[in-house]
Amino acid sequence: MNPLKPIVLALALIILCYPLGSKAAELETVISRGKLIVGVKDNSPPLGFYDQEKRLQGLEIDIARRLAREILGNPEAIVLQPMDNQDRLQAVMDGRVDIAIARVTINPARSRLVDFSPFYYLDGTGIISKNPALKSRLDLRGKAIAVLDHSSTIGVMRSYLPSVQLVPVDSYEEALYLMELGRVDGFAADNSLLTGWVREYPQYRRLPLYLDSQPLGVVMPKGLQYDSLRRKVNLAIESWRREGWLQERASFWGL
Repeated sequence: MNPLKPIVLALALIILCYPLGSKAAELETVISRGKLIVGVKDNSPPLGFYDQEKRLQGLEIDIARRLAREILGNPEAIVLQPMDNQDRLQAVMDGRVDIAIARVTINPARSRLVDFSPFYYLDGTGIISKNPALKSRLDLRGKAIAVLDHSSTIGVMRSYLPSVQLVPVDSYEEALYLMELGRVDGFAADNSLLTGWVREYPQYRRLPLYLDSQPLGVVMPKGLQYDSLRRKVNLAIESWRREGWLQERASFWGL
């Protein structure tokens, strides 16, 4: 008997029992399963958040449900999987979710890892304040503006508003605390997040500034085997944009 044969058989059993990697679901798999698994945000109003009845709501949740209707004929044929920012791409690549609609900005670095749909919303950097004297870029000269530490907002602010004094903070709560104390004049972040902030704290307003453009897209796995899924998603997004449905839903959520 070949002495290597038992070792080969043992390795084969290990590989069968413990797959070397996960695989994202193809369109046919999604259809046979009868559920579309979507990674979403649950703490980013008005894109994705829990309402008072603990149900997920928001623009991205609307998109996820309509995609389930497009693919499976039923907007309720869906599993919404909340996830952290650092897990959004990896979950798609690992096959833990079929797609992610989770406030992911389309950029070249991410496009090397995953595929994106056409954008469904153009986000950007904005500023909120309750100081009525702040109305334009000129009014912001020398003002102290809070930004999340290590966020991309810092680079945007330095590029577009170099005269502003940036004050890094570790959380939204810290930014609110500093604004309430009058230690900073405003807070800069993504406009989608600031929309939710203004809803929760109506004493604040968004300044009429749009400093950059950040297209948000549906995250999908790379690979020829996923072409059917990508085509289905991409055609849906393009159709909804032409019909005005995306604009209508964005307006509904105050975006």
